[in-house]
Amino acid sequence: MYDPKSLKAEEFINHEEIMDTLAYADANKDNLELVDSLLEKAKALKGLSHREASVLLACEDPERVQKMYDLAEQFKKDFYGNRIVLFAPLYLSNYCVNGCVYCPYHLKNKHIPRKKLTQEDIVKEVTALQDMGHKRLAIEAGEDPVNNPIEYILECIKTIYSIKHKNGAIRRVNVNIAATTVENYRKLKEAGIGTYILFQETYHKESYEKLHPTGPKHNYAYHTEAMDRAMEGGIDDVGLGVLFGLEMYRYEFAGLLMHAEHLEAVHGVGPHTISVPRVKRADDIDPDTFDNGIDDETFAKLCALIRICVPYTGMIISTRESKAVREKVIRLGVSQISGASRTSVGGYYEPEPEDEKSEQFDVSDNRTLDEVVRWLMEMGYIPSFCTACYREGRTGDRFMSLCKSGQIQNCCHPNALMTLKEYLMDYASEETRAIGEKLIEAELKNIPKEKVREICADHLAKIEEGIRDFRF
Repeated sequence: MYDPKSLKAEEFINHEEIMDTLAYADANKDNLELVDSLLEKAKALKGLSHREASVLLACEDPERVQKMYDLAEQFKKDFYGNRIVLFAPLYLSNYCVNGCVYCPYHLKNKHIPRKKLTQEDIVKEVTALQDMGHKRLAIEAGEDPVNNPIEYILECIKTIYSIKHKNGAIRRVNVNIAATTVENYRKLKEAGIGTYILFQETYHKESYEKLHPTGPKHNYAYHTEAMDRAMEGGIDDVGLGVLFGLEMYRYEFAGLLMHAEHLEAVHGVGPHTISVPRVKRADDIDPDTFDNGIDDETFAKLCALIRICVPYTGMIISTRESKAVREKVIRLGVSQISGASRTSVGGYYEPEPEDEKSEQFDVSDNRTLDEVVRWLMEMGYIPSFCTACYREGRTGDRFMSLCKSGQIQNCCHPNALMTLKEYLMDYASEETRAIGEKLIEAELKNIPKEKVREICADHLAKIEEGIRDFRF
């Protein structure tokens, strides 16, 4: 029996329920009356269940698929406006004791250079990121209790927050490390992290165990129940994700939504973010090995339906994807993207030598941060470096209540403009700055509340005077 309130992974991610759901979707994919009723139900902005969503995913009627895209685009505007949050990953170490067959960091890979950043290395890497204009990082590390213990991760976080360079500062560190204990999640919370991110990789238990044949990550239940332990440890913003291409995408989609339903049912707070990575080529890894890859159109449909079915969640897409793919899915619901990313241990301060390459996967979008910022603005988006919600305590249920009511835009829109102004003054090229100033001037006129507009204008003026880091 499917029980979203259960704390046991195999109950809230129930295999029989997913298979029944996929059968139900197949039986109803051409039931256009049902599809239309689900699209109408979605307009209430309350989301759809995993079973309802699976019907929409199975439906291939062109007119209805276009309606899904139109709804996703509208929902994106309703919840997140035209803001796109920017961040960069920072890989701390690629030492790992797991045997994950899709990751080049697996233990048996003996030819990839193993690296671990020292605190001095971190100062150099973060300074380089600050010189680009980044304010938000997602730190990554392999699972290795000897080389990457929690004490090392905590020391790295402390170092990152301590680095002040010119007008640069990393204001929020999100953390993507292996599943751990409640005690360790409490330590991460005390260190001031933003969102704890952990990809499930696949929700199909049998496939999961085959893909993770050795190492602590082999334990499906321990990994899948990590978000419950994180929330028990006080982390109220968590980020889900699967690695599309490892298993049938329709199975993963249902499992992902069931996980979101579980968090909402048990903790009253759904996922703060959902990431949508696809398997990519990497050292020792050929994506053609996995026969569940999805094409760009299916990928776009998945993104659109996540936005419709979990309208409150932030959606993340990385530089795994090309400029063209990112351009399409940003419109359909993505709210956060990485820019100028390095997926190696080091590489921001100075490029890695060819014989020391340590990338986790190939990057498809290799543009500079300035080029990404300019590209977003030319499409009419506001590149945002805002981290105010974390620092003002708008996390967990407080953030969700503001987001679901639509009130979050009163905070996010002005903060996006102010952090963009900081970027333009401190880091942008002349061409990017000129485009950005026009965008800010136009956006300022569209802020609905007169008082907020006055405050925002005053803060923008103070940024020009050299005063940084205003926030609502």
